[in-house]
Amino acid sequence: MRLNDSDLQNHAQWEKVGIKLPRFNRELVIQATKAAPAWVHFGAGNIFRAFPAAVQQTLLENGLTDTGIVVAEGYDYEIIDALFLPHDNLSLVVTLKANGSTDKTVIASVAESLKADPAHKDFARLEAIFQNPSLQMASFTITEKGYSLTGANGAFVSGVEKDFQNGPAAPSSYMGKVAALMYRRYCAGALPIALVSMDNCSHNGDRLRDAIMTFARKWQEKGHADAGFSAYLENPAQTGFPWSMIDKITPRPDDSVKAMLAADGFEGAEGRLTEKGTYIAPFVNAEEMQYLVIENMFPNGRPPLEKGGVIFTERETVDMVEKMKVCTCLNPLHTALAVFGCLLGYTRISEEMKNPDLVKLIEGIGYVEGLPVVSDPGIISPKQFIDDVIKVRLPNPFMPDAPQRIATDSSQKIPIRFGGTINAYLASKSLNVSDLKLIPLVLAAWVRYLLGIDDQGKPFEVSPDPLYPSLAPGLAGIKLGQKGPFRAALQPILSDSKIFAVNLYEAGLGEKVESLFEELIAGPGAVAATLKKYTI
Repeated sequence: MRLNDSDLQNHAQWEKVGIKLPRFNRELVIQATKAAPAWVHFGAGNIFRAFPAAVQQTLLENGLTDTGIVVAEGYDYEIIDALFLPHDNLSLVVTLKANGSTDKTVIASVAESLKADPAHKDFARLEAIFQNPSLQMASFTITEKGYSLTGANGAFVSGVEKDFQNGPAAPSSYMGKVAALMYRRYCAGALPIALVSMDNCSHNGDRLRDAIMTFARKWQEKGHADAGFSAYLENPAQTGFPWSMIDKITPRPDDSVKAMLAADGFEGAEGRLTEKGTYIAPFVNAEEMQYLVIENMFPNGRPPLEKGGVIFTERETVDMVEKMKVCTCLNPLHTALAVFGCLLGYTRISEEMKNPDLVKLIEGIGYVEGLPVVSDPGIISPKQFIDDVIKVRLPNPFMPDAPQRIATDSSQKIPIRFGGTINAYLASKSLNVSDLKLIPLVLAAWVRYLLGIDDQGKPFEVSPDPLYPSLAPGLAGIKLGQKGPFRAALQPILSDSKIFAVNLYEAGLGEKVESLFEELIAGPGAVAATLKKYTI
């Protein structure tokens, strides 16, 4: 079986191995999309193929829309040439369930795939689409870096600066391309549209808006665009930049899934790397759970995505959902497992979930210490979210998530994932920060992790972190089995509010973390013993 329109005509061979095929007239959908496109999506990666594209397929199969999605890739053009076009814009999505079963579905909702490259003829097609009154939304899964215009020094990167100088005629940066397409839409009559970031970053709609507005102002200053362009982008009745929260794990294709598909007779499952380092395969493996919450800000209307499980609400609720996930119900639990997983020698999160002490740790962080300070957004139950994380998502053996990967950039994650809860306790009239037991344990374990020595005394590679080079020297003299006190080494770290969003000593937790660190460093096996001691 090859993934293309021709091979799909043999329904029996696909259905024999449990692969579901699309239940709509794809030829009519492609024709309708080309005539009156409603949805363009930038970023042709796995999360798009497994989630938004699958939602649109649900609408098509239920007769709730008659157009598909036009997908545009603005970074790695090889994805279009080597993945989408050879497979007639089809994808095979394999949903990996925690009980070990799978769902296999061919997703056929992508009607066109285009390179967002001004040097290619596809860009003229994108310009035509953006000048079409039928276009309702352009969505994005381009990663947080895709919205950045500046480098580490705060200066605009060369491609962006070049685009400022040249105007919208032939942009090279990602945001420059989007801004140029929006200028075409403005020149076509200031047509309304929603630009919807679906990337996993805080207040993502503002990130997108700020980037596009920067181009508009620069082009106006240099005479490349008229003054009405900024006004068009700033008017919510014409251009919407809704916030959203997305949550679905779509890891790199797993070898066990490749073997399963090969045994089914599916050809080409092995995949390959593009020259830019993107791993491409005609299938995507993804977890079962998924959430997409979007601010309902669509000045030209939108597809009825709520019929496919997307939740639409106001901005304040999107913000609450995001904070619920990032500060309490998922991300802190992930970081706790990452730190202890590295120290205890685990390489898979799902394996950690077989350790009852680690399960008790994240249960305590989520249910006991976190839930009391969560604002319930009303549309998703915080407790149910944690239930799904602990009972369904993290134990899923198909999810090849490694604690070493999640431990990356921990110093940047800790202030958001734990600092918010600490500050909420400090501000509360009914809660006492001194009652926190497990969050301080994780913070102590993170400092212990920075030593790069596991619980058996063996060295391991600390995951990349921008602060590690400055933190490690101060801890270099600490050895496993050494007795404290360690105030001189720990105080500069624990008092750093940039790491913890609070000075832990001023919060009344510094000494507690020091004491826990002493227990964790006592000797081989001390991490496991200390974990058990505080999770009984």
